[in-house]
Amino acid sequence: MTSIAHISDTHFGTEDAPVCEALRRALLHAAPDLVVLSGDITQRARRAQFRAARAFLDSLAPLPVLALPGNHDLPLFDLFTRFTGPYRRYLRHVCPTLAPLWQGQALAVVGVNSTRVLRHKHGALPAALVRQVAQQIAELPQAFKVVALHHPLAVIEAGDARNRARGADDALAEWTGAGADLILGGHIHLPYCILAGPASRQAVLLQAGTAMSTRRRGGQANSFNLVNFDAGGGRRMTIEQRDYNAHARAFACVSVRQAVFSAAGWVLDPGPRP
Repeated sequence: MTSIAHISDTHFGTEDAPVCEALRRALLHAAPDLVVLSGDITQRARRAQFRAARAFLDSLAPLPVLALPGNHDLPLFDLFTRFTGPYRRYLRHVCPTLAPLWQGQALAVVGVNSTRVLRHKHGALPAALVRQVAQQIAELPQAFKVVALHHPLAVIEAGDARNRARGADDALAEWTGAGADLILGGHIHLPYCILAGPASRQAVLLQAGTAMSTRRRGGQANSFNLVNFDAGGGRRMTIEQRDYNAHARAFACVSVRQAVFSAAGWVLDPGPRP
């Protein structure tokens, strides 16, 4: 069995120190095969914030990390840097590529950069990028194929529709058609798990809340996701949401979802259970 931890929107510069430490402990204890960090790693793309992020990622060793930029990881007020080297600090401190790929025996994770310099906080997926990622997915030999990006491709609240990446519908159609099983995202600080894509071939879409920032949405707790992949006797995913409990100063499982691949595609159980 293979597992990944999905964290997002750490927003270093606004991190809650006890939550940050609890997250570090939780990840090391869970010992997933991979940690996926789906963007908004910093609050304002400042050097000190990237250095703090790097120190946190280093503290997770020996766990491998696949990271992606979010809109907050591009300088906002430093316009010169935003237009001449928008990803320079990210590439130096976090990851040397904007298109990371991780491959295990049964699982592959494709990272996609959904940020755009001219889109401020909104994301976009140009047609050429969508096709390129679809081809990459189709050529992967692993039993489970995961795509990770920052901006959501599907939402559950009407007010979040504007936060979907431009080109989201095309991306869902092409990537699920190419064989994507799970799509990870962040950006809106709201955790949920749904099926998304054309009815003929849907994927599980999993959004993460903010893992450690004080910029929580409404009454949402800081949270992360843990996904276990089982290819024995059929393909199955078990998806846990783990929320931070301030009294215990620790993360605890608050819901479990099961997704099973059938002749009709992925089937997701109707709701969370503790």
